[in-house]
Amino acid sequence: MISKQDIVNLYRKTATEVPMDILNALKDAEKSEIDSMPKNVLRKIIENSEIAQKEAKPICQDTGTPIFYIQKDSSLDEKRILEVIEEATQAATKEIPLRNNAVDSLTNKDYGNKPLVYFEHSGLFKMDLMMKGGGSENITQIYSLPNKELNANRDLNGVEKCILDAVFKAQGKGCPPYIIGVALGGTVGSVAHLSKKELLRNVEDKNEELHEFEKRVLKNVNQLGIGPLGLGGKTTALAVKMCSSHRHPASFFVGISFGCWCLRRQSL
Repeated sequence: MISKQDIVNLYRKTATEVPMDILNALKDAEKSEIDSMPKNVLRKIIENSEIAQKEAKPICQDTGTPIFYIQKDSSLDEKRILEVIEEATQAATKEIPLRNNAVDSLTNKDYGNKPLVYFEHSGLFKMDLMMKGGGSENITQIYSLPNKELNANRDLNGVEKCILDAVFKAQGKGCPPYIIGVALGGTVGSVAHLSKKELLRNVEDKNEELHEFEKRVLKNVNQLGIGPLGLGGKTTALAVKMCSSHRHPASFFVGISFGCWCLRRQSL
């Protein structure tokens, strides 16, 4: 059984270390920028990331909502795993420390931190933790196609129009350069969940069915010129990751989730 300390260590690594694939993408982006403003912004972002890892301090003051995605077989007790995660969350909040990011929606009572946990059945055990900041969460968008305002039909061209509209509306509010997760089909609830789960994918990971479309959308997103932190430049996003699922014939939903430049995700 996984221990409380294992999960506290996972929290610490997630809060203080930018994943290597994202850090490498940031370094590549810094080299590709021409103008001094975006180049300097990316340089400071990379410097901040390196200091955070060296000093084991949180990368950002908003340490996010902890979201666990757990793959497990039937022999492991979900109730006990939830108990251990809750204990580890309270310990990590004090030890790392993490900012208190859970408040009651009616009373504003402070609850410290409350994790969200999703289980999937699998032959192998894996625990992914994403610490999702409020800024990038606030710019999440869900579209229903067709969309007359965007002149977007129920096809990939229509999906692309939704993504470009979402990024344009977001501007720099979610701390770009972004990692963008997209899910189409399903229901309103499923595209919200699955688009966020796409953010777990490695920047270099390829969805063979949608890879060329992901590349095309990324190129067009970066032509918007929003740039790092919304201050202009060639790098508005580092990656676009997409999945699709079956849908009801009457519905065609597109869910778009954003990860900020310090998309904090690690695995155990």
